[in-house]
Parts: sequence; structure tokens; C-alpha cells
Amino acid sequence: MGAGREVLFEFRQAGPQIRVAAIDVETGIEVVAIAPKTASEAQMKTLALAKLRRRIEREAPQGR
Repeated sequence: MGAGREVLFEFRQAGPQIRVAAIDVETGIEVVAIAPKTASEAQMKTLALAKLRRRIEREAPQGR
């Protein structure tokens, strides 16, 4: 995933955890990660962004 891509984050409390959605604006791909309430916002974003990057790489056409 190239630098400068726009990613939207959504945080929602789900019991003792936080549900973090990360959406790539260019592709519309969305992933969801669950993090403990004790995690910082930066840690939650890092987790969700790593998951989003893996998903985008997996769905990218082969040969690039």
C-alpha cells in the first residue's frame, strides 16, 4: 500500500473491546479489528492498518 493513500477509521465500543474499522478510500476495501479498551488510539490504528495492508496486497492482481 503506497504512502499517501487515504484511510478512514471508525471506532465503536463493543463491550470490553473497541471495534476498529479501516477503510481504504481508493478501493473501498474495509477490514475490522478488535482491540482492548486499554489500547491507545495509535495502537488500534496500527493494528487495523496492518490488517488493511495485508488484505489489499492479497487482493492485488498478481504480477505487480
